[in-house]
Amino acid sequence: MNAVWSMDFMHDQLKDGRSIRLLNVIDDFNREALGIEVDFSLPSARVIRALDQIIGWRGRPMAIRCDNGPEYLSEAITQWAMTRGIALNYIQPGKPQQNAYVERFNRTVRYEWLSQYHWDDLAHVQHFATEWMWQYNHERPNMGLGGVTPKQRLTAAA
Repeated sequence: MNAVWSMDFMHDQLKDGRSIRLLNVIDDFNREALGIEVDFSLPSARVIRALDQIIGWRGRPMAIRCDNGPEYLSEAITQWAMTRGIALNYIQPGKPQQNAYVERFNRTVRYEWLSQYHWDDLAHVQHFATEWMWQYNHERPNMGLGGVTPKQRLTAAA
């Protein structure tokens, strides 16, 4: 637990055509969804705020794996990570397979719920994301974990 987290962005749109972004954060150890942040824009300061909130209840990871997007390369996030002793492990450009756990998670998000609905507003998406995340962690067997849920995997390791 908390050895390596992975994070990545996804894009979608509301019914009215406005683009939205999702920031997904998972723990690689048990594939647990730690956070899904939804907004029109998710700059570095927002990424930091989301990570600080997760750290507040989960504890600090040793490293976070991410791509080379501008939000992850900014001075703000690199300083934030350095002051907290968190390594930022950047994947090579054009090699999403190097961040396979979160890419697989993104695919599950896309096919299980994000592309299945026409979203009214940000609150609608965030509410659904939060409910789905709880179900994903507690009720949905993960075949990559041998058919147990992320929470069962965490309990078994304790």
